[in-house]
Amino acid sequence: MTITLKNGSAVEGYIFDRRNGDTLANSCVRLFPKNDPKKIAIAYSDIAGLAFTGRDTAAGKSWEAWVRKYWEKKQAGETNIELKPESLD
Repeated sequence: MTITLKNGSAVEGYIFDRRNGDTLANSCVRLFPKNDPKKIAIAYSDIAGLAFTGRDTAAGKSWEAWVRKYWEKKQAGETNIELKPESLD
């Protein structure tokens, strides 16, 4: 996600949590910035816009897609077919 702030700056990262408060200033999203391992929180009241950017790590990862790939490999004669996670990079 890319979050554009009201001050004109933008933060790109992975949103992992959101917290609802009594007001927009007390509500926030928490994220891991793209190039920083430290978590940050951004108040709803500071957000001007949101955009879905970057790679969707869930794209093509449905059970149906996995089964289709499994049967394609099996029909091609491959052995030791297993489910392995892909790199997030």
